[in-house]
Amino acid sequence: MSSHTAHKQYEKEGKPIAFSPEILEKVKQIIKRYPEGRQNSALLPVLHIAQEEFGGYLSVDVMDYVASLLHIKPIEVYEVSTFYTQYYPEKRGKYMIEVCHTGPCAICGGEHISKRLQEKLGVKLNQTTADGLFTIKEVECLGACGFAPVMQINTEFYEKLTPEKIDTIIDDLKQRASEPQPQQQKWVERFF
Repeated sequence: MSSHTAHKQYEKEGKPIAFSPEILEKVKQIIKRYPEGRQNSALLPVLHIAQEEFGGYLSVDVMDYVASLLHIKPIEVYEVSTFYTQYYPEKRGKYMIEVCHTGPCAICGGEHISKRLQEKLGVKLNQTTADGLFTIKEVECLGACGFAPVMQINTEFYEKLTPEKIDTIIDDLKQRASEPQPQQQKWVERFF
């Protein structure tokens, strides 16, 4: 019997999973911020980057790949990625719209914002538009209570919302949908 052990091939939709050399270098820089043996402290930012780089969601193989980079058990990645609402276990729209529905936003009209989004986009909560552009989700506090009602679309916050502002924001995003996302709006850039 050979002492050689074959390593698991990480794949997503039939394609190998691996960060580009440039992104991998940035991930390694993030990991180096933490003391030896504490690589798991880099898990949250690395998951953000992985999700962004591998199609907008975290498949099991993507999570396994992240675990291998951090030298932790895959279950540790699964636990974290399923606990936090900003990580997605399945495909979603190009624009993930997260609408706060907790107290301060609700008092300031958050329910009208959620309703207007659903009307404007023609989908219900936790659904994606037919064109694959938008997914709407209600989430717990986004931490901007003083600017309620608020929502987050991918990495951008929108505050003091009104139904009219919703129309403008959605129309603008539809118009820009075919443009590549600016580098400064990517998670990999936000961690530096």
